[in-house]
Amino acid sequence: MRIGQSIDIHPLKEGRALILGGVLIEHDLGLDGHSDADVLCHACMESILGALALGDLGKHFPDTDPLYKGANSIQLCAKVYEMMTQKGYRIGNMDATILIEKPKLAPYIEQMRENIASVFHCSIDAISIKATRGEKLGFVGHQEGAVCMAVCCLEKRV
Repeated sequence: MRIGQSIDIHPLKEGRALILGGVLIEHDLGLDGHSDADVLCHACMESILGALALGDLGKHFPDTDPLYKGANSIQLCAKVYEMMTQKGYRIGNMDATILIEKPKLAPYIEQMRENIASVFHCSIDAISIKATRGEKLGFVGHQEGAVCMAVCCLEKRV
């Protein structure tokens, strides 16, 4: 068994899509970044990379590489899944918390769980996704950005 954790942060800005866990969410602000800036997928991927001692996302998908400009993070998750299986591991469970002031994410959580479970080829019961607000405090509360924290437990494949 191996454990990894991660945190990902992206600013919010007008004119960008808000994509979390591969779900397009209607909102007037979206996450800004080199890829689609999906903080949920990024934190999940990096927790897996951490558990495998493979470094961070920037090592594998550098923001200086035009190949990843606007990249779909669910597709990047598939590449991390390949790395994980090549090392002989599978998801035991994953727990993620998204911090974003608006919009409320409850209506989207199940689809996010389904997307993450599907790309990492595990049971939806192995994926927990929660959301909370910044209560108008700090950059999250002022709607300047969003954060996601994730932890995963990887099990050796048998």
